[in-house]
Amino acid sequence: MNRKTIFLSLLCYGSTMTAQNASDSSDVFYKHLKLNELTVTGVTGQTKLRDMPAPVTLIRSKELRASVGTNIIDVVSHQPGMAQLTTGSGISKPIIRGLGYNRVLVVNDGVRQEGQQWGDEHGLEVDDQAVSSVEILKGPASLMYGSDAMAGVLILHSAPTLSEGHMRGSVTSGYQTNNGMFDYSLNFAGNQQGYVWNVRYSEKLAHEYKNPVDGYVPGTQLHDRAASLLLGINREWGHSHLKWDVFHLTPSMAEGERDPLTGELEHEYNLKTYHKALPFQQVKHYKATWDNALNLGKGELKTIIAYQQNKRQEFEDSSVDPELYFRLHTLTGDVRWVQDIADYKVAAGVATMYQKSENLAEEALIPAYHLFDIGGYGTVQKTIGQWTMSGGLRADNRHIHDYGNFSGFTGSIGSVYRVLETADRSLNLRLNMARGFRAPNMSELGSDGVHEGTIRYEVGNKDLKSEYSWQGDLGIDYEGQMVSAQLSLFVNRIENYIFAHRIPLVMDPAYNTYSYTQGDAVLKGFETRVDFHPIHRIHFANSFSYVDGRQLHQPKSSRYLPMMPAPRWTSELKYEITHYEHHFTNSYVAVGMDCFLEQNHFYEADDTETRTPSYTLFNISAGTDLKLGGKKVAELYLTAQNLFNRAYQNHLSRLKYTDVNVVTGHQGIYNMGRNITFKVVVPIFM
Repeated sequence: MNRKTIFLSLLCYGSTMTAQNASDSSDVFYKHLKLNELTVTGVTGQTKLRDMPAPVTLIRSKELRASVGTNIIDVVSHQPGMAQLTTGSGISKPIIRGLGYNRVLVVNDGVRQEGQQWGDEHGLEVDDQAVSSVEILKGPASLMYGSDAMAGVLILHSAPTLSEGHMRGSVTSGYQTNNGMFDYSLNFAGNQQGYVWNVRYSEKLAHEYKNPVDGYVPGTQLHDRAASLLLGINREWGHSHLKWDVFHLTPSMAEGERDPLTGELEHEYNLKTYHKALPFQQVKHYKATWDNALNLGKGELKTIIAYQQNKRQEFEDSSVDPELYFRLHTLTGDVRWVQDIADYKVAAGVATMYQKSENLAEEALIPAYHLFDIGGYGTVQKTIGQWTMSGGLRADNRHIHDYGNFSGFTGSIGSVYRVLETADRSLNLRLNMARGFRAPNMSELGSDGVHEGTIRYEVGNKDLKSEYSWQGDLGIDYEGQMVSAQLSLFVNRIENYIFAHRIPLVMDPAYNTYSYTQGDAVLKGFETRVDFHPIHRIHFANSFSYVDGRQLHQPKSSRYLPMMPAPRWTSELKYEITHYEHHFTNSYVAVGMDCFLEQNHFYEADDTETRTPSYTLFNISAGTDLKLGGKKVAELYLTAQNLFNRAYQNHLSRLKYTDVNVVTGHQGIYNMGRNITFKVVVPIFM
């Protein structure tokens, strides 16, 4: 960590609970001192946030609606400790504390999302309009979710079913000026005599985005459509819900090829088009979920069975015949029992997964495969005075046909000590130790071919072992009348860390050849946030995130892990204008800043990565609820991102490493320039 980083981290020392403390009620946008009331449901049953020894961030519905992005990962990546690996504006992959891909598990409506997430250019097949709240579990969550949760879990929740006798509809629409993105979503939900339903249709279109260096960037347009239907029954004994989800995404692919004389980005079609253009992907994801819960007095027995089918096609030279065509079938089952016994909260569960992957095109980057996964766990939690202690154990086994078994034993133990808890102040200390586990994925084990997403020929390694990690977390949070603060520190030691490295073998003269190998790695860092509110209407929030990832026993050129997010300082000054005026409530204006420091810790070997200079972006936003006749008729939001149209390249942008502009000498494509977003949410009836 250099002196500049240390200075800024000291400046931002402390933190607040994130906007998870925001209330969704109509009377106020931000409320404080709500830590004791908040619960998270992505763990064993409902657990109060104050009792979680590991760091958890909760993003509530109101904040999601006020946020701006082209997908749900774009929205949540602004949280401390979060980042995103991007390919243009349409494809984003979540990064938690420097780790991503199959080390981050996404759970959507209680089901692990499975859609070829091993690939750089493979995004998330989720309708962001259908996400009502998000929980971010940072650190190894293998205890609850098994393999692939080594870095953490991103848990996406749909809106809960309505209470008896209520029906509700809404229309949401938005427009972004930079890439002309237009989106809308129609929703209708209800509960009549315990029979519940929720139906939604969403669509999104965007042409190429632009920046002050490259102009419009060919291959960054997108079109997605999504639909979902929930039918079920709610009774005193519990519930039974059936849900169907369909998601179609067609993103074009920016290759960054340039004219050798002018340096301009090459394209064979008129720019600012909403139509797909070669090369492009076509992704179709289908999911059916059967969710059941049985009330057991002070406990619950919950079962979730789901089937997913993911079709991913890549078209390079023809819009009819795909060069790559993966079809993945996934069947998952999860049984979970939660019970309060005396002063103990006990949970146990079993989770299984079966996968079948097929190659339906001539090219096959990874082989077809069958996979079966099973894991069982048990946890216990108890509060004694000011202490809340929790822990558990889990055993997993993953069998991949022709590649063998990968087994792991994981667990965690932690405690929370409530140092102070009064009507207007609280202070908590948190300590957690967790063991993580991840089996190698099929790309790492068996790839053999040109991976267009990484612009290299990849060779798998059948001898790879499972990754294991030990992570320690230490946290402190304080909430007072004028200041809220949070600090989380972590150290993550990973054994058998899997990564790709260049080898001298020539498999294709047009590409360098890379093979997967293993080593040991350590990641260290922290997140901190402080919110100062001298009066009720003013909030001045600052946060800082830092992670340093290193391989052990490596020379300087390969010392640092690839794709580590740069240190980031964010700041926002918000003023709440009104609360109970005649026509406007929850009105606010805000000025924000995102400062990304220089990333000079990068993987130098084989010119895999380069240094990324620092840059600062400024944003402004405003929002209000509109009321007529005493009823809310609309939510209105206006946001301007990158207000001064700054030219920059994010360190985690894959387009940073495309062709060099021979005229300017700049390599790669720059990120999006100034973007103004208009958004409206209209409730049809309540």
